[in-house]
Amino acid sequence: MKAMILAAGKGTRVRPLTYDVPKPMIPLLGKPVMAYLVEHLAKYGVTDIMVNVSYLHDKIEDYFGEGDQFGVRIGYSFEGYTKDDGEVVPMPIGSAGGMKKIQEFGGFFDQTTIVLCGDALIDLDLTAALFEHKQKGAMASVITREVPWDKVSSYGVVVSDADGRITEFQEKPDQADARSNFISTGIYIFEPAVIDLIPPGVPFDIGSELFPLLAERGLPFYAQRRPFNWLDIGTMSDYWEVLQNVLTGEVAHMDMPGTQIREGVWAGLNTSIDWDGTTIEGPVYIGSGTRIEAGAHIVGPTWIGHGSHICEGAEVVRSVLFEYTRLLPDVSLHEMIVFKEYSVDRAGEMKHVSDYASEEWVNARDRRNRRRRKEGAPATSQQEKERQ
Repeated sequence: MKAMILAAGKGTRVRPLTYDVPKPMIPLLGKPVMAYLVEHLAKYGVTDIMVNVSYLHDKIEDYFGEGDQFGVRIGYSFEGYTKDDGEVVPMPIGSAGGMKKIQEFGGFFDQTTIVLCGDALIDLDLTAALFEHKQKGAMASVITREVPWDKVSSYGVVVSDADGRITEFQEKPDQADARSNFISTGIYIFEPAVIDLIPPGVPFDIGSELFPLLAERGLPFYAQRRPFNWLDIGTMSDYWEVLQNVLTGEVAHMDMPGTQIREGVWAGLNTSIDWDGTTIEGPVYIGSGTRIEAGAHIVGPTWIGHGSHICEGAEVVRSVLFEYTRLLPDVSLHEMIVFKEYSVDRAGEMKHVSDYASEEWVNARDRRNRRRRKEGAPATSQQEKERQ
């Protein structure tokens, strides 16, 4: 079995994180979510993996390379074009369109292939899923999950008969129109014949176009309902919840990095913590090079990225601070994600630092660069660039 990871989207619902990184590169415990997918595929002996890329494609390609460090082979299909002056312009062509492009270029889909969205953490038993797919003689299979009815409008809804054969596929219907609360998890198993149904040279989507086509034609198109962990990073509030689950140890095989320095507290190298009046209630991870001043109060589950600075008397409760975040004295953050000059609360409301009456937090690297610009110096020295 081969695999394809869908990684060409912009991930607009996970901004501000995706201003700088593509969605599959969003970190969990300091490692991109897509890395967990590649490791999971390798665990089941799936070693040939294609990835369609477009937006910020270089971030994915630079990290994964050709897959040697994971014991797999990774290939890339860029969706876009290059101008005469060498500028690379991303232009996604839809999830199914990306598959068709790959097939026309090199014929990758010559056997059963598992297709995964690159933005979810899973522990699906691939062997069992493949067995059911083959047993039913499916041309296409969709791994499904039951969700609350008020969530169906965020997903592709699967309508199937008693045998699991899909009779209708609704892409993100209104709750009132949804005919099922079983949804697609973005995990599919395809036979090569599926690719023949995708029109060449035009944008084409799996959920809104390919799946309805399969259902309308009455082809052997099946839903699978099986127990497995599926942590989807669809929105910023989803990301906050996923990290809370991961930090509390609810996800198997995901261990906290660093060294445990106290009960429930892990730290990277070269951290500085003034314990005078400071209380840290785990689980908390403190990244390398982070400084925590006296009187700070940190309540987990909390992740503090490397190079951060928690000033005297500051409070961090069930929050995620990305690298080089500086929290000013006596400021409190409750259930927040802080990424550079943006914050996002648990409900998903995003604010820029300029929206606050005063700078309660600031990205330390950005502040340093602004100061250097005012002094007439380059924003970042060549030595600093190499370290970054």
